[in-house]
Amino acid sequence: MTLTVPGFDLVRLPGADGVELAAAVGGSGSPVVLLHGFPQTHLMWRHVAERLADEHTVICPDLRGYGASDKPAGADPESYAKRTMAADVVALAAALGHERFALVGHDRGALVAFRAGLDHPETVTHLGLLDVVPTLDMWDVLRGVPAAVGYHLFLMAQPSGLPETMIANSADAFFGSFLDAWAGDPAALPESVRAEYLRASAAAVPSIVADYRASAGIDVVHDQADLDAGSQLAMPVTVVQQDWGAQLGYDAAAVWRAWAPDLDHRLTRAGHFMAEEAPEEIAAAIRSLLAR
Repeated sequence: MTLTVPGFDLVRLPGADGVELAAAVGGSGSPVVLLHGFPQTHLMWRHVAERLADEHTVICPDLRGYGASDKPAGADPESYAKRTMAADVVALAAALGHERFALVGHDRGALVAFRAGLDHPETVTHLGLLDVVPTLDMWDVLRGVPAAVGYHLFLMAQPSGLPETMIANSADAFFGSFLDAWAGDPAALPESVRAEYLRASAAAVPSIVADYRASAGIDVVHDQADLDAGSQLAMPVTVVQQDWGAQLGYDAAAVWRAWAPDLDHRLTRAGHFMAEEAPEEIAAAIRSLLAR
């Protein structure tokens, strides 16, 4: 049984290209879509979604390739391009009657949200991004010994076959290592939640790898085209990050400001899974974003 946000309805909605997405939907008011990261499902938003639901319709989908959503084959690079995944989100919201909505993403979901903000500025009213940098900048700052923290990015960028086999043969150890290493507060990931993330990830190895492989290929092409064209995010943007800039030797706020002129950049003491470790802080940041 899929764990979901308490009190929310778990539904299936159309995305792009015939793909269907599972989504938890609850609350009432102006719409906010929350996109999860790796190696998680929409369940990561359970605490934040409950806090926002009194004032907003909150929509928490599983990204294509994750959780209970469809997992199309990844042979076509476009299948897991962030452009395609962003189109999923726009289609899903439209199926619920929302032509405009605020969008918040964490980790992989933040990369999807970033692409949605660039491709659909008439649709995304406010953009929140948690603990990530844009794809182009990510590859630029991951260098030298500190880049070892992102070894999985390089592993899953390899041609189809070996990464999927290696990860599938040790799925719980592989995905569990990130839950252990990235959690500032392990108690924020109780055993039932951890087990759900491991179960869902083990069942989605090919599509998760395809998602990451796209970030070393087609996503770079799309982002570079926007950079060359001088494209920027037109809506208010809030970024909440750990202080990775200090550890990796770059100015994270400056990286984001190049893409987002209307930027509120915040650092948190929470670990990577900040929506679960510090839900009140993250909910407050989202409320502040929506008030701009």
